[in-house]
Amino acid sequence: MNAVLEDKINSLPSSPGIYQFLNEKGKVIYVGKAKNLRNRVRSYFKGKVDSPKTEILVSKIFDFQLIVTDSEIEALVLENNLIKEFKPRYNINLKDDKSFPYIRVTNEMFPQIFPTRNIVKDGSKYFGPYTDVKNMKNSLRILNKLFKIRSCKLDITQEAIDKKKFKVCLDYHIKKCEGPCEGLVTQAHYNGMVNQVIKVLRGKTDELISELKSQMESASTKYEFEKAAELRDRIDQLQVYSSKQKIVSNDLEDRDVISAAFEGKDAAATILNIRSGKLVGKRQFNLSIEENEELDQIYSAIIKFYYNEYVEVPQEIILEIEPEDSETLIEWLNTKAFKKCKFVIPQRQSDTKSLMLMCKHNAEFQLKEIQLQKMKKEGNVPFVLSALQRDLRLKKLPRLIECFDNSNLQGTDAVASMVVFVDGKPKKSLYRKFIIKTVEGPDDFASMKEIITRRYNRVKEEKLPVPDLIMVDGGKGQLSSAVEALDNLSIKNYEIIGLAKRLEEVFLPGESEAQSIPKTSSSLKLLQHVRDEAHRFAITFHRERRSKRTITSELLEIKGIGEKVAQKLLTKFSLEEIKITDEKKLADVIGGAKAKLIYNYYHNL
Repeated sequence: MNAVLEDKINSLPSSPGIYQFLNEKGKVIYVGKAKNLRNRVRSYFKGKVDSPKTEILVSKIFDFQLIVTDSEIEALVLENNLIKEFKPRYNINLKDDKSFPYIRVTNEMFPQIFPTRNIVKDGSKYFGPYTDVKNMKNSLRILNKLFKIRSCKLDITQEAIDKKKFKVCLDYHIKKCEGPCEGLVTQAHYNGMVNQVIKVLRGKTDELISELKSQMESASTKYEFEKAAELRDRIDQLQVYSSKQKIVSNDLEDRDVISAAFEGKDAAATILNIRSGKLVGKRQFNLSIEENEELDQIYSAIIKFYYNEYVEVPQEIILEIEPEDSETLIEWLNTKAFKKCKFVIPQRQSDTKSLMLMCKHNAEFQLKEIQLQKMKKEGNVPFVLSALQRDLRLKKLPRLIECFDNSNLQGTDAVASMVVFVDGKPKKSLYRKFIIKTVEGPDDFASMKEIITRRYNRVKEEKLPVPDLIMVDGGKGQLSSAVEALDNLSIKNYEIIGLAKRLEEVFLPGESEAQSIPKTSSSLKLLQHVRDEAHRFAITFHRERRSKRTITSELLEIKGIGEKVAQKLLTKFSLEEIKITDEKKLADVIGGAKAKLIYNYYHNL
């Protein structure tokens, strides 16, 4: 810690506010908020560092700046704005540089409704953001058919109407607009239509349909049949629109479901908007995070990003875990909500749990899309290989992986397998089977040493390429045996790991503790897939050997038949076929005398 930092830390205020950490070039690398600036900032330098990310961050802090606020809520809002402005390296950031569009309802006498990416704080209402622009345009197209909202950008005021400044356009003549520019529709009637559009945008379509039905009945009672017919047609179209929205819960609650999926420095967030029990919208964001980011911090960032703008806050926000600073977040959300908001963390099987899982699947799919795009940029190399290289700190991309497994039954019929994966996929033509030759009894360590020696002695003699990653099924014992075999062969510059079944622990040579790989990482899933394939191949070979030995034993019970004759016969026929095959066909394989013995044995002659 330099002298400048030391002095500043000793004179920190105990007020709420935000702090900005700067590197030696004066660039903001992290923005945070605090209820008590003195306690929070001091914890970075004088407390216990709780994560690798924080450790790296602290090592790069050269100076810091403070902004004192009146409350923690005010600090939260300011923190969010500064993160958006500076995009600091060690904060979670929105990955998308472009801003997402909103639907704007202008604040004027006869409001306009149109899409926009620019937020103007003039009292206009905003709905969104819409990450699916096609879906937003489709919604607007439907609303323009249903409601006679003006499409012009005229500045319609009472003075302009009185002076007859504007003339009606084609929209009026084709009944797409009711002519507010000439005062042919009252402000109250027009704004009533705008409020109906807002109800649809808020997902309250069914509520609007009920209101329109009441208006239609009222119009019929008053013999206003033309108006009633118009309302009927509007109801029919709204019902079609509403029927396309999926019913996902029966309690008719308003809620958002938020889920995140992440790996490495990539994170994807999906937000499902449910209004009156219907799924009315889906928002998706890509985030840039640091490795080993905590999940509660990711959820906290998503909530701040999403609800910071003109987004309706529902009664419930469903999450898989409690976000960081949840109490402050709820307090902030309630300043923006129509009704009191709360976080819901589903604990048992229910509608909300099912919604959470559905949202999670969407986020995971979105993350795979991000990884696919990365893969294309990297020359069609699967992202999982980059993840594996990162997680195991390998020197190069593990495009060629060879994995070994042993199989025996109490030491009998001991065999082993080698499976090969190229670019993350099995290459079955390169698989190999081994019969253990030098080991007596069940000794996995010695068996592993034998097959590694045999395989890589051949690699050495034939000058074949050493794989980018050698993998053994087992823990420290099997790994040590494999390393010893490779060292005895003077194989250099190899990468090797062991994957133990019980806790899915990854072991590296020379390290007593298992390597920590996140359970959510695709790299661990690839290692499990490779290991399981090697195990399957070894078990299958072991069963074949054991079955063949059993069959051979039965033939050896025939007086005059030895092991060589039995093996020769079994290369041509199965045991069942031998039992029913005629003597002449058997004689073609093993000669007449031996064929006669076998034929007579199975036909009781």
